[in-house]
Amino acid sequence: MKTLGDAPADSAPAEPTPEDAPQPRAGGAKAAAAGAGAAARRQGAGGGGARKGAGAGAARRGIGAGGKGKAARAGALPKPRRTPPQGPVRPAATPAKFELRHLGIALSFLLVVAIPVVVSAWYLWAKANDQYASYLGFSVRSESSPASSELLGGLSTLVGMTSSSSTDTDILYKFIQSHDLVERVNQRMDLAEIWSKAEGDPVFAYRGGGSMEDLLNEWERKVRVYYDDGMIDLRVLAFTPEDSHAIAQAILDESTIRINELNDVAREDALRYARQELDQAIERLKEARQAMTEFRNRHQLVDPTADVQGQVGVVTSLQQQLAEQLVALGMLRANAQANDPRIEQGELRISVIREQIDAERLKFGSETPTGEALSEVVGQYESLAVDRQFAESSYTAALAAYDAARAEAVRQSRYLAAYVRPTFAQIAEYPQRMKLMAILSGFLLVVWTIGVLIFYSLRDRR
Repeated sequence: MKTLGDAPADSAPAEPTPEDAPQPRAGGAKAAAAGAGAAARRQGAGGGGARKGAGAGAARRGIGAGGKGKAARAGALPKPRRTPPQGPVRPAATPAKFELRHLGIALSFLLVVAIPVVVSAWYLWAKANDQYASYLGFSVRSESSPASSELLGGLSTLVGMTSSSSTDTDILYKFIQSHDLVERVNQRMDLAEIWSKAEGDPVFAYRGGGSMEDLLNEWERKVRVYYDDGMIDLRVLAFTPEDSHAIAQAILDESTIRINELNDVAREDALRYARQELDQAIERLKEARQAMTEFRNRHQLVDPTADVQGQVGVVTSLQQQLAEQLVALGMLRANAQANDPRIEQGELRISVIREQIDAERLKFGSETPTGEALSEVVGQYESLAVDRQFAESSYTAALAAYDAARAEAVRQSRYLAAYVRPTFAQIAEYPQRMKLMAILSGFLLVVWTIGVLIFYSLRDRR
């Protein structure tokens, strides 16, 4: 059992033990010795405090209940928390040293960046031959007047109809990069010889054989085509300004020929159907005229209808004379005696006129030299005349349609408009040495940096 005098001793704060003292660092002997001395001093101070507490407890034994309560409350104070022991502290980083990996990085920089850049610079300035550029620009234009659809308020725009000039420019853009144009230009000049003039320059000189495929690959390197909004711009490279200008002029000439060929094809398509109709109308008219000629030769009549009309006129005239004589005879009978000789002469005249009328009427049913009746001959002639008239009308309409189609084809003619004629270079612009060096250096530096970062990333994982 605890006595009243023991309460102050119990309530005294516990002194830290050597285990509670902070551990000295492994790297410093002086720090460890200083820590041990401080712990000893704290332990001695704790012993003296305990003795003072015991004497004070004996002096307070006579205190009443109030003193006991205060001692009890003093003994209830919490004890201080112990500090957990700390682990060993690692030593500070040592100074960096030159290692083998640093040498490898430096060698990789030399191999990947420095040496290729130096070699490239030496080649560009010492071995690469100068190249001269010839520039050319043109577009396809259409010489056309306002069409009927445009006169109606531009309805062609509303329905989405556009000019065919843009389509022709697209065709020409593909033609410039085609095998056909390379072959045509090569027939004018020896492209392999022109692009092989750079001696000791295996990078920019022509390295292929005599095949068209090799020439087409070199064509893509030396001829650059730029297409923008219906306009075509070209840049042609060669090792002499005369060669680059000649190639550019050949491209312009061949492009003009191709546009003319396209124009001829379009005109031929527009005139084909109109010409077919005209040919048929001409053939029909020839047949009708040939049939009419054969008819006239067979019946020995130029125009049977004219003969019939003449005969009809004769009959009509005779009938008029007959009517006049009948009137005269009637008046004579009314005024003269019955034995008047004028009555007999009038009757004779009337009889002759009637006989002549009958004779003329018989001619309508008479036979022609071929044994056919005149009426049948007239019917055949009228049928042939109708056929000939129809053939002539068809020929007139077909000829008008052909003329209109030809005028429309001429109105829609296309031509090549060169807004930049082939230029003649004064100085060598290519190869662009500074630009090539900047691009090559930047690319190699980026590749080397990425490789170094990958190396250190893999090293840190181990």
